[in-house]
Amino acid sequence: MAEKMFEGFDHTQHREEVEQRWGKDAYARSDAWWRGMSDDERAAWQRRSADRVAAWREAAERGVDPTSPEAQELAREHVAWLASVPGTPRTPDGRDAPDAYVVGLAEMYVADPRFAATYGDDAGARFVRDALVAFVDGRA
Repeated sequence: MAEKMFEGFDHTQHREEVEQRWGKDAYARSDAWWRGMSDDERAAWQRRSADRVAAWREAAERGVDPTSPEAQELAREHVAWLASVPGTPRTPDGRDAPDAYVVGLAEMYVADPRFAATYGDDAGARFVRDALVAFVDGRA
């Protein structure tokens, strides 16, 4: 049985979609990274991810402005979190996920109901997208 990346989520079932969107190398590196972690490391990563999602949802529910310092800190942390996953494209200096990648994912959070549900609902997904787009615009 494939290991679960998030409770109830088998990352291998999305292999074809990931390879189609981002390439076979992106899937292979991410899969090797995940399988290379100990159970404790995976559990810690899952907790950090759940905490990140909870912070986004809570801010959206409170009506935080996507351009506010609070939302921009969430966006900064989100981009750093993205860059922590092997297979994620990098800026030329290798430190961050590139702007186009971040915006593309942000748009997918809204367009794909599976992602929107992660952030509570369509409004939550739009909040995350708007904050990430504002963050990227601020980096330009």
